[in-house]
Amino acid sequence: MHPLTATQKAWQEKVNAFCREFVKPTVIERDQAQIFDRQLVDKVMALGIPQIAWPKEYGGLGEDYISYMVALKELAKFDDGLAITLSVCMGLCCEPLVRFGTDEQKEKFLKPLVAGKILGSFALTEKEAGTDASGVQTMAVKEGDFYVLNGQKTYITNSGEAGMYIVFAKTDPEAGAKGISAFIVTPDMDGFTVEKRDPMMGLHTSTCSGLNFKDVKVPAANLLGNEGEGYKIAMYALDSSRIGVAAQATGLAEAALAHAIAYTKERVQFGKPLSKFQNTQFQLADMAIKVEAANLMLHNAGRDKAEGRPYTISASMAKKFCSDMAMEVTTKAVQLFGGYGFCEDYPVARLMRNAKVTQIYEGTNEAQQMVVGGSLLR
Repeated sequence: MHPLTATQKAWQEKVNAFCREFVKPTVIERDQAQIFDRQLVDKVMALGIPQIAWPKEYGGLGEDYISYMVALKELAKFDDGLAITLSVCMGLCCEPLVRFGTDEQKEKFLKPLVAGKILGSFALTEKEAGTDASGVQTMAVKEGDFYVLNGQKTYITNSGEAGMYIVFAKTDPEAGAKGISAFIVTPDMDGFTVEKRDPMMGLHTSTCSGLNFKDVKVPAANLLGNEGEGYKIAMYALDSSRIGVAAQATGLAEAALAHAIAYTKERVQFGKPLSKFQNTQFQLADMAIKVEAANLMLHNAGRDKAEGRPYTISASMAKKFCSDMAMEVTTKAVQLFGGYGFCEDYPVARLMRNAKVTQIYEGTNEAQQMVVGGSLLR
C-alpha cells in the first residue's frame, strides 16, 4: 500500500468510521430497493469531504488532493453510489468552476458546492454523443441577455437532486467542437425537466436520468467560460474526474479482496477452509498484486495533479488500469464465493456490478487508450 501522510490517514480513518456506522448497515437494502437517500448524502457532505482540497477562499480546508482521493476511495469501498454522487460534484462541477468561473459564479455556485449545501451535475452526454462528445445536438441561441436552450441529455448523474447543472450546448452549429459552450442551469428555470430514473445494472444508490430543455432561458451571466470553450471545459473536467473514477474502482477492488479473504478463511469444503487450498491462495495473491499496482498508478496520477504537473495522460492511464483491475478482482471475488457470490445478499455481487461502469463512464476505457496512444505517437 502506498504510504499515507498523517492527514491522509486521518481522513481514511474518519470516512471508514462514518461508513461503518451510517453506510454499511443499510447499503444492501438501499441497493436492492434502488434508494437515493438524500439525508445520507447530506451526512456525507457534512463530514467535510467536499472541503478537503479546495482553497480556503472558496470555503475549503486547503489540504492536499491526495487526502480527498483517499477519502473518496474509502467511501467507494462501502457504497460507490455515494462516491459517484460526491465525485461528480467535485471533479465535474467544482473543477471547471474554479478554472473558468466568474467571481459571481464562484460565489453563487462554487461555494455552496464546496460547503456541501447543494449537489452539482454535469450534463454532456446525449443519445448521439457519448464517447464522441463533440457530437452534442442541444442548441443554445443568444437572445438579448439570455441564451435559449433546446435539446435533451441522457445518463446524467445527480439528475433531479442537483442544485446546479453544467450543460453543454452548441452555440455555433458550423464550428464542430469549437462551437460548443457551457452553461450553468438551475432546476427552477422554466422548460427544464428531469425524466424518470434510468434502470441501471449498478450504482443503485445514486440517481441517473435524462434531462429535457424546451426554450429554457439561461441568463448570459451563466455562460461558463467564453462561447466556444465548452468542449475544452468538458475535457478539463473529465481529466480530473478520471482520477476520481480510478479511486472509486480501486476502493471497490480493495473491498472485494477483503471480503474474499474473510470468506475463504471461514468457508469449509473437503474438510478444510478454502484459504488452505493453493489455488485459493494463488487467486488471492493475484488480486492483491493488482490492487497494489492500481494504488501506485492512482497515487501517481493524484500526485501529478496535486503538484501542478500535466495529468491528462496519467489520469487516463489510472482510469483504465484501475477500472479494468476492479472488474477482474471483483469477478474473481464472486468466483471465490461460489454460488453465494451470485446472491445479492452478499456484497461481492454489488461490487462487481458497480465495477463494470467504471470501465464506461467519464470516457470509456477505449477512449483512454486513444488518449494514451495518441500521446505516444505525436
